[in-house]
Amino acid sequence: MVRHAKSSWKDDVIDHQRPLKSSGKKDCELVSSALKQAGIIPEKIVSSDAIRAQSTALYFKEALLVNSADFITNHDLYDFGGQNVMRVIKEFDNSLSSIMIVGHNHAFTSIANMLGNTYFDNLPTCGFLMIEFDTDSWNKIKTGVTKMVILPRDLKE
Repeated sequence: MVRHAKSSWKDDVIDHQRPLKSSGKKDCELVSSALKQAGIIPEKIVSSDAIRAQSTALYFKEALLVNSADFITNHDLYDFGGQNVMRVIKEFDNSLSSIMIVGHNHAFTSIANMLGNTYFDNLPTCGFLMIEFDTDSWNKIKTGVTKMVILPRDLKE
């Protein structure tokens, strides 16, 4: 899971169209580079179709060399409560074992706390976490183990 990077409120656009701030772009570079160094390469990236989420996801797509065919957007990830996000996760193809989703708070903090074993008051912007599940069916996931957390603030000197 990746929460979208810091977005800009400067432009007079609807929420769905807000772009990333320059600091958000830098955070994307830091976190995606750390994932690449760790050898974390998802089989597929599924992003909210909001501009700030798509832009964040594209940094990860490029850094991790994910094929365009394995990069999709899904409007249901433009969700702030988490019910739609959970439905999307549970409908993933069982032939895929590693999927990155990119979306929004408060849904992502709630889902991270519900599914993982590491508690977050608030998953920071551009925060990444990897949860591993002991099942071969996305529809059957319940709780898993938070295997990795990468936050932008931890990568800055």
